[in-house]
Amino acid sequence: MGHKEAQKTKTSSGRSRFLSSTFCALCASLWLFQVLVVAQESRNLTPLQIEIEKQQQRLSSSDQEERRDAVMKLGNMRASAASRAALPALKDVSPIIRATAAKAIVSIGADESVEALVPLLSDKDEFVRRETAYALGLTRSPNATAPLIERLLNDKEEGVRGAAAVALGQIGDEAAVVPLVGTLAPELSAPAKSKRKREQNVFVLRAAASALGQIGSRAGTAALVSVLKNEKLADDVRREAARSLGLIGDPTAAPALKEASNATDPYLSEIAFEALRKLERR
Repeated sequence: MGHKEAQKTKTSSGRSRFLSSTFCALCASLWLFQVLVVAQESRNLTPLQIEIEKQQQRLSSSDQEERRDAVMKLGNMRASAASRAALPALKDVSPIIRATAAKAIVSIGADESVEALVPLLSDKDEFVRRETAYALGLTRSPNATAPLIERLLNDKEEGVRGAAAVALGQIGDEAAVVPLVGTLAPELSAPAKSKRKREQNVFVLRAAASALGQIGSRAGTAALVSVLKNEKLADDVRREAARSLGLIGDPTAAPALKEASNATDPYLSEIAFEALRKLERR
């Protein structure tokens, strides 16, 4: 190789090294720029936003307990943005996570919560349906009344029916009075030829009695009086009926409450006496 050719090769090699080092420097600069951008964005996020992003990333974990913990933490923030981040968990493959998400999303607002939750009232898992009913009660939205009534009347699981009754009481919509009365005293609301079975579960009956008191409509008085006078029913149910009659304040309940104030069950007697005093003060 001649001197000129050697010089040309040396020059070409030097140029290649220069271009290579320049490219590396450019890449490093771009990487540093991206890091600075991300850092700047992080500095602009509030602590709440940073925590929401952290928990949102955990929702994609393959570990069920980690996903559930993330949903719980999002719900405990009691913030609309956090509840919105938890929405995908309503469709998680794990029933316990869907159930946990039901209450975690209610901070997005009543209307959106009801829209997101109602489909879960038809979930194949009893626990999910039950927790969804409780969550709907927390929304206090009348939009949830009709689907909750459907569960109260038709769900095969006692826990779900009871949760629906509790939720209807929290919502306080008078549209729920008739189905609640039918649950407590079907003979007072159902057609004469109806074959609807009388509710037997104490929790469901107690929840229905309590819900009527929370709603406060006098249309529930007759059913509650019927329950109060029925000594075959569990004491817990009769106590709840007496308490609700005090809340409603219908004077036509006074004779039944006076009689119950002399009951052998001391708790029922006391509750009936206090309810009677409320009526008298009115």
